Amino acid sequence: MVRHMRGSFDEVTSVVKTALITGLAIIAIAWATPEVFLPRSVAVLAPALAIVLMLAVRFTVRTYRSRQVAQNPDGERVIVLGAGLAGRRLISNMLHDDRSEFAPVGLLDDDRSKRRLKIEGIPVMGTRGDLAAVADRTQAKYLAVAIPRADSDLLREIQEQAREAGLQVKTLPPIEQWLRASDPQATDLRDINLEDLLGRRAVELDQEAIAEHLTGKVVLVTGAGGSIGSELCRQIQRFNPARLVMLDRDESALHAVQLSMTGRGLLEGEDLLLADIRDEARLQEAFAEIRPDVVFHAAALKHLSLLERYPQEAWQTNVLGTHNVLQAAAAAGVGTFVNISTDKAASPTSVLGYSKRMAERLTAHYAKTQPGRYVSVRFGNVLGSRGSVIPAFTEQIRRGGPITVTHPDVQRYFMLIPEACQLVLQAGAIGRDGQVMVLDMGTPVKIVDVARELISLSGRNLDIQFTGLRPGEKLTEVLFTLGEEHLPTDHPLMTAVDVPSLPPTCLTEDLNWGARS
Repeated sequence: MVRHMRGSFDEVTSVVKTALITGLAIIAIAWATPEVFLPRSVAVLAPALAIVLMLAVRFTVRTYRSRQVAQNPDGERVIVLGAGLAGRRLISNMLHDDRSEFAPVGLLDDDRSKRRLKIEGIPVMGTRGDLAAVADRTQAKYLAVAIPRADSDLLREIQEQAREAGLQVKTLPPIEQWLRASDPQATDLRDINLEDLLGRRAVELDQEAIAEHLTGKVVLVTGAGGSIGSELCRQIQRFNPARLVMLDRDESALHAVQLSMTGRGLLEGEDLLLADIRDEARLQEAFAEIRPDVVFHAAALKHLSLLERYPQEAWQTNVLGTHNVLQAAAAAGVGTFVNISTDKAASPTSVLGYSKRMAERLTAHYAKTQPGRYVSVRFGNVLGSRGSVIPAFTEQIRRGGPITVTHPDVQRYFMLIPEACQLVLQAGAIGRDGQVMVLDMGTPVKIVDVARELISLSGRNLDIQFTGLRPGEKLTEVLFTLGEEHLPTDHPLMTAVDVPSLPPTCLTEDLNWGARS
Protein backbone atom coordinates (compact mmCIF):
# COMPACT_ATOMS: atom_id res chain seq x y z
CA MET A 1 0.00 0.00 0.00
CA VAL A 2 1.37 3.41 -0.98
CA ARG A 3 1.73 5.86 1.90
CA HIS A 4 1.78 9.64 1.60
CA MET A 5 2.82 12.60 3.70
CA ARG A 6 0.13 13.51 6.20
CA GLY A 7 -2.40 15.95 4.75
CA SER A 8 -0.42 16.25 1.52
CA PHE A 9 -1.87 16.93 -1.92
CA ASP A 10 -0.73 13.46 -2.99
CA GLU A 11 -2.77 11.86 -0.21
CA VAL A 12 -5.93 13.81 -1.12
CA THR A 13 -5.40 12.93 -4.79
CA SER A 14 -5.17 9.22 -3.95
CA VAL A 15 -8.39 9.37 -1.90
CA VAL A 16 -10.21 11.15 -4.74
CA LYS A 17 -8.91 8.68 -7.33
CA THR A 18 -10.05 5.73 -5.20
CA ALA A 19 -13.53 7.21 -4.80
CA LEU A 20 -13.88 8.00 -8.51
CA ILE A 21 -12.76 4.53 -9.53
CA THR A 22 -15.34 3.11 -7.12
CA GLY A 23 -18.01 5.40 -8.62
CA LEU A 24 -17.16 4.22 -12.13
CA ALA A 25 -17.37 0.63 -10.92
CA ILE A 26 -20.89 1.31 -9.55
CA ILE A 27 -21.96 2.75 -12.90
CA ALA A 28 -20.56 -0.29 -14.69
CA ILE A 29 -22.45 -2.60 -12.35
CA ALA A 30 -25.66 -0.63 -12.92
CA TRP A 31 -25.29 -0.97 -16.70
CA ALA A 32 -24.44 -4.65 -16.49
CA THR A 33 -27.39 -5.53 -14.22
CA PRO A 34 -30.43 -3.59 -15.48
CA GLU A 35 -32.76 -5.77 -13.40
CA VAL A 36 -31.25 -4.22 -10.25
CA PHE A 37 -32.67 -0.75 -9.67
CA LEU A 38 -29.88 1.70 -8.83
CA PRO A 39 -30.62 5.45 -8.83
CA ARG A 40 -28.32 7.36 -11.16
CA SER A 41 -27.53 9.83 -8.40
CA VAL A 42 -25.70 7.08 -6.49
CA ALA A 43 -22.80 7.22 -8.97
CA VAL A 44 -22.31 10.89 -8.06
CA LEU A 45 -23.26 10.96 -4.40
CA ALA A 46 -21.45 7.80 -3.32
CA PRO A 47 -17.91 8.94 -4.41
CA ALA A 48 -18.50 12.42 -2.92
CA LEU A 49 -19.72 10.95 0.36
CA ALA A 50 -16.84 8.46 0.40
CA ILE A 51 -14.30 11.26 -0.11
CA VAL A 52 -15.75 13.32 2.73
CA LEU A 53 -15.95 10.36 5.11
CA MET A 54 -12.45 9.04 4.33
CA LEU A 55 -10.87 12.47 4.85
CA ALA A 56 -12.93 13.08 7.98
CA VAL A 57 -11.93 9.75 9.52
CA ARG A 58 -8.27 10.33 8.70
CA PHE A 59 -8.42 13.84 10.18
CA THR A 60 -10.14 12.61 13.36
CA VAL A 61 -7.70 9.72 13.92
CA ARG A 62 -4.67 11.87 13.28
CA THR A 63 -5.90 14.67 15.49
CA TYR A 64 -6.38 12.17 18.30
CA ARG A 65 -2.93 10.70 17.72
CA SER A 66 -1.37 14.17 17.65
CA ARG A 67 -2.52 14.59 21.25
CA GLN A 68 -0.67 11.42 22.21
CA VAL A 69 2.74 12.80 21.21
CA ALA A 70 6.03 11.69 22.68
CA GLN A 71 6.83 15.18 24.01
CA ASN A 72 9.58 15.17 26.59
CA PRO A 73 7.78 16.15 29.83
CA ASP A 74 11.06 17.42 31.27
CA GLY A 75 11.95 19.52 28.21
CA GLU A 76 12.72 23.19 28.55
CA ARG A 77 9.65 25.32 27.83
CA VAL A 78 10.11 27.24 24.59
CA ILE A 79 8.14 29.79 22.59
CA VAL A 80 8.58 29.47 18.83
CA LEU A 81 8.68 32.73 16.86
CA GLY A 82 7.43 32.10 13.34
CA ALA A 83 4.39 29.99 12.38
CA GLY A 84 5.53 29.46 8.80
CA LEU A 85 6.88 26.25 7.29
CA ALA A 86 10.03 26.25 9.43
CA GLY A 87 8.06 26.89 12.62
CA ARG A 88 5.49 24.19 11.86
CA ARG A 89 8.16 21.60 11.07
CA LEU A 90 10.12 22.57 14.15
CA ILE A 91 7.04 22.26 16.40
CA SER A 92 6.20 18.84 14.94
CA ASN A 93 9.70 17.50 15.45
CA MET A 94 9.89 18.86 19.00
CA LEU A 95 6.60 17.16 19.88
CA HIS A 96 7.29 13.82 18.27
CA ASP A 97 10.90 13.40 19.41
CA ASP A 98 11.01 12.15 22.99
CA ARG A 99 14.72 13.02 23.08
CA SER A 100 14.08 16.69 22.32
CA GLU A 101 15.45 19.06 24.94
CA PHE A 102 12.58 21.47 24.31
CA ALA A 103 8.84 21.43 24.93
CA PRO A 104 6.95 24.02 22.82
CA VAL A 105 4.32 25.94 24.77
CA GLY A 106 3.29 28.63 22.31
CA LEU A 107 3.83 30.30 18.95
CA LEU A 108 4.16 33.94 17.94
CA ASP A 109 3.83 35.36 14.45
CA ASP A 110 3.53 38.93 13.20
CA ASP A 111 1.04 37.77 10.55
CA ARG A 112 -2.28 38.60 12.24
CA SER A 113 -4.15 36.20 9.95
CA LYS A 114 -2.57 33.36 11.93
CA ARG A 115 -4.14 34.42 15.24
CA ARG A 116 -6.03 31.64 17.01
CA LEU A 117 -4.30 29.12 14.74
CA LYS A 118 -3.14 25.90 16.40
CA ILE A 119 -0.29 23.76 15.12
CA GLU A 120 -0.19 20.25 16.59
CA GLY A 121 -2.22 21.63 19.49
CA ILE A 122 0.23 24.50 20.12
CA PRO A 123 -1.59 27.86 19.78
CA VAL A 124 -0.42 31.03 18.10
CA MET A 125 -0.67 33.35 21.09
CA GLY A 126 -0.02 36.70 19.47
CA THR A 127 2.63 38.75 17.67
CA ARG A 128 6.19 39.61 18.61
CA GLY A 129 4.86 42.55 20.59
CA ASP A 130 3.17 40.10 22.95
CA LEU A 131 6.42 38.29 23.78
CA ALA A 132 6.76 39.49 27.37
CA ALA A 133 3.13 38.66 28.24
CA VAL A 134 3.30 35.23 26.59
CA ALA A 135 6.59 34.45 28.33
CA ASP A 136 5.06 35.34 31.68
CA ARG A 137 1.91 33.30 30.98
CA THR A 138 3.74 30.16 29.77
CA GLN A 139 6.75 30.39 32.11
CA ALA A 140 8.97 29.70 29.09
CA LYS A 141 12.73 29.83 29.35
CA TYR A 142 13.69 29.98 25.66
CA LEU A 143 12.61 31.75 22.48
CA ALA A 144 13.28 29.75 19.30
CA VAL A 145 13.51 31.95 16.19
CA ALA A 146 12.12 29.93 13.27
CA ILE A 147 12.57 32.63 10.63
CA PRO A 148 15.30 31.29 8.31
CA ARG A 149 15.75 34.58 6.44
CA ALA A 150 15.76 36.85 9.48
CA ASP A 151 18.18 39.74 8.91
CA SER A 152 20.53 41.21 11.47
CA ASP A 153 18.28 44.18 12.31
CA LEU A 154 15.38 41.86 13.10
CA LEU A 155 17.58 39.53 15.14
CA ARG A 156 18.92 42.44 17.20
CA GLU A 157 15.34 43.58 17.92
CA ILE A 158 14.33 40.05 18.88
CA GLN A 159 17.40 39.69 21.09
CA GLU A 160 16.54 42.92 22.92
CA GLN A 161 12.88 41.93 23.38
CA ALA A 162 13.86 38.47 24.61
CA ARG A 163 16.33 39.96 27.05
CA GLU A 164 13.62 42.20 28.50
CA ALA A 165 11.28 39.19 28.75
CA GLY A 166 13.93 37.09 30.51
CA LEU A 167 14.25 34.60 27.64
CA GLN A 168 17.31 33.01 26.11
CA VAL A 169 17.32 33.10 22.31
CA LYS A 170 17.90 30.09 20.10
CA THR A 171 17.85 30.32 16.32
CA LEU A 172 17.86 28.08 13.29
CA PRO A 173 20.89 28.45 11.03
CA PRO A 174 20.42 29.83 7.50
CA ILE A 175 18.21 27.53 5.43
CA GLU A 176 21.13 26.30 3.34
CA GLN A 177 22.78 24.98 6.50
CA TRP A 178 19.83 22.95 7.79
CA LEU A 179 20.74 19.37 8.52
CA ARG A 180 17.63 18.37 6.57
CA ALA A 181 16.85 20.69 3.71
CA SER A 182 13.20 21.35 4.63
CA ASP A 183 12.85 19.65 7.99
CA PRO A 184 14.47 21.62 10.84
CA GLN A 185 14.99 19.65 14.03
CA ALA A 186 15.23 20.80 17.62
CA THR A 187 18.89 19.73 17.42
CA ASP A 188 19.42 22.35 14.71
CA LEU A 189 18.67 25.14 17.18
CA ARG A 190 21.76 26.99 18.33
CA ASP A 191 22.60 30.05 20.36
CA ILE A 192 22.37 33.30 18.49
CA ASN A 193 25.88 34.55 17.77
CA LEU A 194 27.61 37.78 16.87
CA GLU A 195 27.72 36.90 13.19
CA ASP A 196 23.92 36.61 13.17
CA LEU A 197 23.58 40.00 14.85
CA LEU A 198 26.02 41.71 12.48
CA GLY A 199 24.28 40.21 9.48
CA ARG A 200 27.27 39.05 7.49
CA ARG A 201 26.32 36.64 4.76
CA ALA A 202 27.78 34.03 2.47
CA VAL A 203 29.45 35.56 -0.58
CA GLU A 204 28.62 34.44 -4.10
CA LEU A 205 31.92 34.24 -5.99
CA ASP A 206 32.74 33.95 -9.65
CA GLN A 207 34.62 30.71 -9.11
CA GLU A 208 35.52 30.42 -12.78
CA ALA A 209 37.17 33.84 -12.88
CA ILE A 210 39.13 33.18 -9.68
CA ALA A 211 40.23 29.73 -10.87
CA GLU A 212 41.42 31.19 -14.16
CA HIS A 213 43.35 33.79 -12.18
CA LEU A 214 45.03 31.39 -9.72
CA THR A 215 45.04 27.80 -11.00
CA GLY A 216 48.46 26.74 -12.20
CA LYS A 217 50.00 30.10 -11.23
CA VAL A 218 52.81 30.98 -8.82
CA VAL A 219 51.14 32.97 -6.02
CA LEU A 220 52.95 34.87 -3.25
CA VAL A 221 51.26 36.26 -0.12
CA THR A 222 53.03 38.77 2.11
CA GLY A 223 51.98 38.86 5.75
CA ALA A 224 50.96 35.21 5.33
CA GLY A 225 51.02 34.58 9.06
CA GLY A 226 48.44 37.25 9.89
CA SER A 227 44.69 36.85 10.23
CA ILE A 228 43.91 37.91 6.66
CA GLY A 229 47.08 36.51 5.12
CA SER A 230 46.70 33.03 6.60
CA GLU A 231 43.03 32.75 5.53
CA LEU A 232 43.99 33.98 2.06
CA CYS A 233 46.56 31.19 1.84
CA ARG A 234 44.00 28.56 2.88
CA GLN A 235 41.53 29.78 0.27
CA ILE A 236 44.12 30.15 -2.49
CA GLN A 237 45.26 26.58 -1.90
CA ARG A 238 41.80 25.30 -2.94
CA PHE A 239 42.33 26.70 -6.44
CA ASN A 240 45.42 24.53 -7.02
CA PRO A 241 48.12 27.10 -7.77
CA ALA A 242 51.35 25.75 -9.22
CA ARG A 243 53.08 27.14 -6.14
CA LEU A 244 51.97 29.13 -3.08
CA VAL A 245 54.75 31.08 -1.36
CA MET A 246 53.99 32.40 2.13
CA LEU A 247 56.12 35.37 3.22
CA ASP A 248 56.27 36.71 6.77
CA ARG A 249 58.88 38.10 9.14
CA ASP A 250 57.38 36.16 12.09
CA GLU A 251 58.60 32.57 12.20
CA SER A 252 55.94 31.55 14.73
CA ALA A 253 53.22 32.88 12.45
CA LEU A 254 54.64 30.91 9.52
CA HIS A 255 54.69 27.81 11.70
CA ALA A 256 51.02 28.32 12.61
CA VAL A 257 49.83 28.83 9.03
CA GLN A 258 51.77 25.81 7.75
CA LEU A 259 50.30 23.69 10.53
CA SER A 260 46.76 24.85 9.71
CA MET A 261 47.17 24.09 6.02
CA THR A 262 49.12 20.82 6.03
CA GLY A 263 48.78 19.42 9.53
CA ARG A 264 52.58 19.50 9.73
CA GLY A 265 54.53 22.31 11.32
CA LEU A 266 58.08 21.27 10.54
CA LEU A 267 58.85 24.59 8.78
CA GLU A 268 60.25 22.66 5.85
CA GLY A 269 59.79 23.18 2.12
CA GLU A 270 60.61 26.00 -0.24
CA ASP A 271 57.25 27.72 0.06
CA LEU A 272 57.87 29.38 3.43
CA LEU A 273 59.75 32.64 3.01
CA LEU A 274 61.08 34.28 6.17
CA ALA A 275 61.70 37.90 5.19
CA ASP A 276 60.90 41.47 6.20
CA ILE A 277 59.27 43.72 3.61
CA ARG A 278 61.43 46.56 4.93
CA ASP A 279 64.49 44.74 3.51
CA GLU A 280 64.56 45.90 -0.10
CA ALA A 281 67.55 43.79 -1.18
CA ARG A 282 66.14 40.60 0.36
CA LEU A 283 62.83 41.10 -1.44
CA GLN A 284 64.50 41.75 -4.77
CA GLU A 285 66.52 38.56 -4.43
CA ALA A 286 63.54 36.43 -3.36
CA PHE A 287 61.14 37.73 -6.02
CA ALA A 288 63.75 37.31 -8.75
CA GLU A 289 64.09 33.65 -7.76
CA ILE A 290 60.38 32.91 -7.25
CA ARG A 291 59.02 35.05 -10.12
CA PRO A 292 55.42 35.14 -8.86
CA ASP A 293 52.52 35.53 -11.27
CA VAL A 294 50.19 36.90 -8.57
CA VAL A 295 51.06 38.79 -5.37
CA PHE A 296 48.66 39.49 -2.49
CA HIS A 297 50.21 42.14 -0.24
CA ALA A 298 48.70 41.72 3.23
CA ALA A 299 51.74 42.65 5.36
CA ALA A 300 51.16 45.84 7.35
CA LEU A 301 51.14 47.46 10.76
CA LYS A 302 47.52 48.17 11.69
CA HIS A 303 47.14 49.25 15.35
CA LEU A 304 45.94 52.83 15.20
CA SER A 305 46.94 54.03 18.67
CA LEU A 306 50.44 52.54 18.55
CA LEU A 307 51.14 54.02 15.13
CA GLU A 308 50.05 57.44 16.42
CA ARG A 309 52.84 57.11 18.98
CA TYR A 310 55.36 55.60 16.53
CA PRO A 311 54.62 57.09 13.09
CA GLN A 312 58.09 56.18 11.84
CA GLU A 313 57.13 52.49 12.08
CA ALA A 314 54.05 53.08 9.91
CA TRP A 315 56.27 54.88 7.41
CA GLN A 316 58.84 52.09 7.33
CA THR A 317 56.35 49.23 6.92
CA ASN A 318 53.13 50.51 5.37
CA VAL A 319 54.73 53.01 2.98
CA LEU A 320 58.34 52.07 2.27
CA GLY A 321 57.66 48.36 2.81
CA THR A 322 54.78 48.46 0.31
CA HIS A 323 57.03 50.27 -2.16
CA ASN A 324 59.68 47.58 -1.71
CA VAL A 325 57.14 44.85 -2.48
CA LEU A 326 55.80 46.78 -5.49
CA GLN A 327 59.30 47.36 -6.82
CA ALA A 328 60.34 43.71 -6.41
CA ALA A 329 57.09 42.47 -7.98
CA ALA A 330 57.48 44.79 -10.97
CA ALA A 331 61.09 43.71 -11.49
CA ALA A 332 59.99 40.06 -11.44
CA GLY A 333 57.28 40.71 -14.05
CA VAL A 334 54.25 40.03 -11.83
CA GLY A 335 50.95 39.63 -13.66
CA THR A 336 48.59 40.79 -10.87
CA PHE A 337 49.39 42.71 -7.69
CA VAL A 338 46.68 43.10 -5.03
CA ASN A 339 47.34 45.57 -2.22
CA ILE A 340 45.09 45.04 0.82
CA SER A 341 44.04 48.40 2.26
CA THR A 342 41.59 49.61 4.92
CA ASP A 343 38.61 51.93 5.24
CA LYS A 344 40.87 54.18 7.33
CA ALA A 345 42.56 55.15 4.04
CA ALA A 346 39.34 56.95 3.02
CA SER A 347 39.47 60.58 4.22
CA PRO A 348 42.31 59.62 6.60
CA THR A 349 42.69 61.27 10.01
CA SER A 350 45.30 58.94 11.55
CA VAL A 351 48.86 57.86 10.81
CA LEU A 352 47.51 54.42 9.95
CA GLY A 353 45.01 55.91 7.50
CA TYR A 354 47.53 58.20 5.85
CA SER A 355 50.10 55.43 5.48
CA LYS A 356 47.56 53.07 3.88
CA ARG A 357 46.31 55.87 1.63
CA MET A 358 49.86 56.36 0.40
CA ALA A 359 50.12 52.60 -0.23
CA GLU A 360 46.99 52.80 -2.40
CA ARG A 361 48.47 55.70 -4.35
CA LEU A 362 51.81 53.95 -4.81
CA THR A 363 49.96 50.93 -6.17
CA ALA A 364 48.08 53.22 -8.58
CA HIS A 365 51.42 54.63 -9.80
CA TYR A 366 52.77 51.17 -10.62
CA ALA A 367 49.52 50.46 -12.50
CA LYS A 368 50.35 53.42 -14.74
CA THR A 369 54.00 52.61 -15.29
CA GLN A 370 54.22 48.79 -15.29
CA PRO A 371 52.79 46.16 -17.64
CA GLY A 372 51.13 44.08 -14.90
CA ARG A 373 47.73 44.72 -13.29
CA TYR A 374 47.91 46.55 -9.95
CA VAL A 375 44.80 46.96 -7.78
CA SER A 376 43.99 47.74 -4.14
CA VAL A 377 41.15 46.38 -1.99
CA ARG A 378 39.64 48.52 0.79
CA PHE A 379 37.52 47.13 3.63
CA GLY A 380 36.79 47.70 7.31
CA ASN A 381 37.18 45.78 10.56
CA VAL A 382 37.42 42.03 10.31
CA LEU A 383 35.68 39.99 13.00
CA GLY A 384 38.10 37.88 15.00
CA SER A 385 41.29 39.24 13.44
CA ARG A 386 44.18 39.75 15.80
CA GLY A 387 43.92 43.10 17.54
CA SER A 388 40.27 43.65 16.65
CA VAL A 389 37.68 44.55 19.26
CA ILE A 390 36.16 41.07 19.45
CA PRO A 391 39.20 39.27 20.94
CA ALA A 392 39.77 42.28 23.21
CA PHE A 393 36.20 42.23 24.51
CA THR A 394 36.30 38.45 24.88
CA GLU A 395 39.41 38.67 27.04
CA GLN A 396 37.92 41.47 29.13
CA ILE A 397 34.80 39.38 29.68
CA ARG A 398 36.94 36.39 30.68
CA ARG A 399 38.65 38.59 33.26
CA GLY A 400 35.33 39.76 34.66
CA GLY A 401 35.28 43.21 33.09
CA PRO A 402 34.92 46.04 32.80
CA ILE A 403 34.53 46.28 29.01
CA THR A 404 36.21 49.39 27.64
CA VAL A 405 34.73 51.30 24.70
CA THR A 406 36.13 54.61 23.50
CA HIS A 407 32.81 56.41 22.90
CA PRO A 408 29.10 55.50 23.10
CA ASP A 409 28.50 56.66 19.50
CA VAL A 410 31.57 55.16 17.80
CA GLN A 411 30.62 52.73 15.04
CA ARG A 412 32.48 50.56 12.59
CA TYR A 413 31.97 48.36 9.55
CA PHE A 414 32.47 44.66 10.19
CA MET A 415 32.93 41.57 8.07
CA LEU A 416 34.11 37.99 8.58
CA ILE A 417 37.66 36.86 7.81
CA PRO A 418 36.57 34.25 5.21
CA GLU A 419 34.19 36.76 3.62
CA ALA A 420 36.91 39.42 3.38
CA CYS A 421 39.38 36.98 1.84
CA GLN A 422 36.85 35.67 -0.67
CA LEU A 423 36.18 39.19 -1.86
CA VAL A 424 39.92 39.92 -2.01
CA LEU A 425 40.31 36.91 -4.33
CA GLN A 426 37.39 38.15 -6.41
CA ALA A 427 38.89 41.64 -6.59
CA GLY A 428 42.18 40.18 -7.75
CA ALA A 429 40.38 38.36 -10.54
CA ILE A 430 38.16 41.21 -11.81
CA GLY A 431 39.79 44.45 -10.58
CA ARG A 432 40.85 46.91 -13.25
CA ASP A 433 44.35 48.27 -13.39
CA GLY A 434 44.95 51.13 -10.94
CA GLN A 435 41.57 51.01 -9.24
CA VAL A 436 40.78 50.61 -5.56
CA MET A 437 38.07 47.98 -5.07
CA VAL A 438 35.81 48.94 -2.16
CA LEU A 439 33.97 46.02 -0.60
CA ASP A 440 30.33 46.27 0.47
CA MET A 441 30.51 46.34 4.27
CA GLY A 442 26.79 46.46 4.98
CA THR A 443 25.61 48.78 7.73
CA PRO A 444 28.03 50.15 10.34
CA VAL A 445 27.46 48.81 13.85
CA LYS A 446 27.97 50.67 17.13
CA ILE A 447 30.90 49.23 19.07
CA VAL A 448 28.96 49.57 22.32
CA ASP A 449 26.22 47.36 20.84
CA VAL A 450 28.83 44.73 19.99
CA ALA A 451 30.08 44.90 23.57
CA ARG A 452 26.55 44.53 24.94
CA GLU A 453 25.83 41.54 22.70
CA LEU A 454 29.03 39.79 23.74
CA ILE A 455 28.20 40.42 27.41
CA SER A 456 24.69 39.08 26.82
CA LEU A 457 26.00 35.99 25.02
CA SER A 458 28.38 35.35 27.93
CA GLY A 459 25.46 35.33 30.37
CA ARG A 460 27.28 37.69 32.73
CA ASN A 461 26.47 41.14 34.08
CA LEU A 462 29.47 43.36 33.38
CA ASP A 463 30.01 47.11 33.26
CA ILE A 464 30.99 49.09 30.15
CA GLN A 465 33.42 51.98 30.65
CA PHE A 466 33.89 54.76 28.08
CA THR A 467 37.52 55.86 27.77
CA GLY A 468 37.25 58.63 25.14
CA LEU A 469 38.27 58.71 21.49
CA ARG A 470 41.94 58.09 20.85
CA PRO A 471 44.09 60.49 18.79
CA GLY A 472 43.35 60.04 15.09
CA GLU A 473 40.21 57.96 15.72
CA LYS A 474 36.90 58.76 13.98
CA LEU A 475 33.42 58.32 15.38
CA THR A 476 32.34 56.70 12.12
CA GLU A 477 34.56 55.23 9.42
CA VAL A 478 33.78 55.93 5.78
CA LEU A 479 34.52 53.75 2.77
CA PHE A 480 35.05 56.57 0.27
CA THR A 481 37.00 59.80 0.25
CA LEU A 482 34.89 62.85 -0.50
CA GLY A 483 34.84 63.38 -4.26
CA GLU A 484 35.73 59.82 -5.25
CA GLU A 485 33.55 58.66 -8.13
CA HIS A 486 31.84 55.32 -7.44
CA LEU A 487 32.39 53.06 -10.45
CA PRO A 488 30.47 49.81 -11.07
CA THR A 489 32.24 46.45 -11.21
CA ASP A 490 31.34 42.94 -12.33
CA HIS A 491 30.48 41.94 -8.77
CA PRO A 492 27.43 43.25 -6.83
CA LEU A 493 29.38 43.53 -3.55
CA MET A 494 32.15 45.72 -4.98
CA THR A 495 32.52 49.30 -6.08
CA ALA A 496 35.63 50.73 -7.69
CA VAL A 497 37.24 54.15 -7.28
CA ASP A 498 40.25 55.82 -8.84
CA VAL A 499 42.92 57.34 -6.59
CA PRO A 500 45.66 59.75 -7.66
CA SER A 501 49.01 58.06 -8.21
CA LEU A 502 52.03 58.82 -6.04
CA PRO A 503 55.47 58.50 -7.69
CA PRO A 504 58.11 56.89 -5.45
CA THR A 505 60.29 59.95 -6.02
CA CYS A 506 57.92 61.81 -3.67
CA LEU A 507 58.78 59.50 -0.77
CA THR A 508 60.98 61.27 1.74
CA GLU A 509 61.59 61.03 5.43
CA ASP A 510 59.21 63.98 5.84
CA LEU A 511 56.24 62.60 7.79
CA ASN A 512 53.87 65.42 6.92
CA TRP A 513 51.07 62.93 6.39
CA GLY A 514 48.40 65.46 5.52
CA ALA A 515 50.42 66.99 2.70
CA ARG A 516 51.34 63.58 1.35
CA SER A 517 47.81 62.14 1.19
